[in-house]
Amino acid sequence: MNFSYWENKELIGENDVVIIGSGITGLSTAIHLKRKSPSLKVLILERGVLPWGASTKNAGFACFGSLGEVLDDLQNTSLDEVVRLIESRNAGLNALIKLLGKDAIDFQLNGGFELFRPNQKEEYVACLDRMGDLNDVLRKEFGGSVYSKEERDFGFEGVIGIIKNQYEGQVDTGKMMKAYLDLARKEGVNIINGAEVTQYSSTELGVDLEINYNLTIKTGKLVICSNGFAKQFLNEDVEPARAQVLITKPIPNLALKGTFHYDKGYYYFRNIQNRVLFGGGRNLDFKGENTTEMECTEHVIDRLKDILSNVILPKTNYEVDYHWAGIMGVGDNKEPIIKEVSRNILCAVRLGGMGVALGTMVGKDVASKVIG
Repeated sequence: MNFSYWENKELIGENDVVIIGSGITGLSTAIHLKRKSPSLKVLILERGVLPWGASTKNAGFACFGSLGEVLDDLQNTSLDEVVRLIESRNAGLNALIKLLGKDAIDFQLNGGFELFRPNQKEEYVACLDRMGDLNDVLRKEFGGSVYSKEERDFGFEGVIGIIKNQYEGQVDTGKMMKAYLDLARKEGVNIINGAEVTQYSSTELGVDLEINYNLTIKTGKLVICSNGFAKQFLNEDVEPARAQVLITKPIPNLALKGTFHYDKGYYYFRNIQNRVLFGGGRNLDFKGENTTEMECTEHVIDRLKDILSNVILPKTNYEVDYHWAGIMGVGDNKEPIIKEVSRNILCAVRLGGMGVALGTMVGKDVASKVIG
């Protein structure tokens, strides 16, 4: 099978940069490349009908770390490194808002809330003990205290305490990705869906990519932004991590407002149009969720329903309307990998479930490396 003259001339042809993956990072990379150098011919190859990893499937949390998650990170990482990661996530959220605009992504700053159950009393006390110190460290970045003890119980069952993060927000994931795709096309980026890259090889002039249908695409430079699916292309510390999500049918008079975390961020929920969106459970089976399979599993969905019924919505009738899964890219280190892999080949992966916060800035950073 060969490309036509028209396909080669306008849609495929000789590219300056090809990007694998049309998620937040891939789109950000393409947009910033075109803004830095408008004459570049930039092509994104996406294996799915839609961005196939987590960008169109995430919960829309514009967050940078609950207090329990931060203290957990400090078990294995220095304070300076944790603070630097929080600052980079915050900078990424600001970059996202600046690029697309608050209205286009329906950004709302309603605060984030971390729940603690009776079996987490020791963790809760530790968070309260360290809260003042961490607020002091982060005050320069945010201009005020980030974390505080929350007095409301929101009607939850079996919760011994809640800690608020006043700077946590939320976005509408669908609107965000539509705005990203619209902007990329406006900037002159070509996007081809259903194009699965099977292999690539360096040449004297750049990189040749083999895609399905036995087709070859040529480019000067290649940027791998496939995150959770990057393992097939890279020998780096990045592994797939499946996240499963359910959403209820509308619930009358649903009082939840803000974003909510539980168990070091492994569970998370929010109100979206009077529905409860609830995701997580990867910690039930880390090995089993280390997969690129997009199917939901019964034991994780059942656990989400159990917490929903007994903790979040006690004595409330609800019905599950949708459930789905997305694939994140995680590793031993929470810093994204932004580097030149080999001559003319770069990568921007391992966003650690923080793609909304990190993806825009990561794309901008790798675009600078491509131009450089």
